[in-house]
Amino acid sequence: MSWTGEMVRLFVGDDWAEDHHDVELMDAAGRVLAKRRLPEGVAGMARLHELVGQHLGEDADDAEVVVGMETDRGPWVAALVAAGYTVYGVNPLQASRYRERHGVSGAKSDRGDAHMLTDMVRTDSRQLRAVAGDSPDAEAVKVVARTRKTLIWERNRQVQRLRHQLRGVLPRRAGWPSMTWTRPMCWSCWARHRTRRRPRS
Repeated sequence: MSWTGEMVRLFVGDDWAEDHHDVELMDAAGRVLAKRRLPEGVAGMARLHELVGQHLGEDADDAEVVVGMETDRGPWVAALVAAGYTVYGVNPLQASRYRERHGVSGAKSDRGDAHMLTDMVRTDSRQLRAVAGDSPDAEAVKVVARTRKTLIWERNRQVQRLRHQLRGVLPRRAGWPSMTWTRPMCWSCWARHRTRRRPRS
C-alpha cells in the first residue's frame, strides 16, 4: 500500500524474442522507471523479479504487477502467472492499432514495442483479457515460483537497507560518497567489518 492507502501498481511491457526479452517498467502516472534486455529462461526471470522488487521496495508484498506481452502462452508467461503477476496477452493486431493511434510513425523496434505494451496495459487494460491460471496440478509450482520471487524481493530490500547503513557508519574516504554500492560490495564489506569486531575466545 502507498502512504495514501491505495494499492501500488507497477506496469511492465515485455517485447519477447527467441532468446531475449526487452522490458520496460512504468508507474501508474506513466513515468518510465527502468528499461532492460533480459535473457530468456530462469536467469532472465530472476532478473525481472529483482528489477520489479527494486522499484516496489517495501510495498512489494501488497502491490499489483501488471504485465503486457504479445503472447499468452509459453514457459515465460506461465512463470509470470505462477509468480502472481497479472498478465495480459495482447493480440498483435491490437498492438498494431495502439501503435498507430499513439505513435508518430509505424516503425517497430524492440524497445519501442516494450514501451507501447507498458503504456497499453496501464491505460487500456479494461479492453484486454488477462491470461487464465493453469490447471489445478500446477498450484504446487505456483507456490514455489511465488516463494522464489518473494525471496528475491526480500534480498533486494535487505541489500538496500545494508547499503544505507554502510553509507552512514563507514569512514568517508576519498571517493566513497559517490560510490555505487553493488550487492557484492555490500556483503563483502559487511563480512570484513563483522570479522574485525568478533571477540576473541
